[in-house]
Amino acid sequence: MKLSRQSKILELINKYDIETQEDLAEGLMKEGYNVTQATVSRDIRELKLTKVALDDGRQKYITIQKTEPGMSEKYTRVLRDGFVSMDMAQNILVIKTVSGMAMAVAAALDALQINSIVGCIAGDDTILCAIRTAQETVTVMEKLNKIIKNVE
Repeated sequence: MKLSRQSKILELINKYDIETQEDLAEGLMKEGYNVTQATVSRDIRELKLTKVALDDGRQKYITIQKTEPGMSEKYTRVLRDGFVSMDMAQNILVIKTVSGMAMAVAAALDALQINSIVGCIAGDDTILCAIRTAQETVTVMEKLNKIIKNVE
C-alpha cells in the first residue's frame, strides 16, 4: 500500500502544481487512498520532496534527483532565489529563507557537498547547519556569499 501510495504521490506532483500537504492528501483521497496528514508528511519526507517557487509566487512540491547533468546550476539558483540572510552561532550556521523555501535551500546546500557542513535541519523559513568548527563556519559563510552574489 505504501509503495503504491508513494508512486501516486510522485504521479500527482508531476501532473499538478501541488502546493500543500492538504492538497496532496485531497488528491490522494480522490484517487482512493485514505490518508492522514501525518502519513502525507511522512511520505513527503521519505520521498525527499521539496518545494520550489513558481513564477506567479506560488510554490509546488517537486522531487530533486541527484547527480543529474546541470543540477549544480539548479541548486545554485534555488539557493539564490530562497536565500534571505545568514548568521552564525559558534559552529551553527543559521540561514533565513523566503517563507516555505527552507527545505529546498537545505536540499541545495546538501547537493553542493560542502565538506564542512555536517548536516542541515530545515523548518519553513529557517535552516540550521551544523558545521565542524566555528572557523569553518566563517569559511562556509564566505563560500555561500560568493555563490549567492555570483562571484567566482
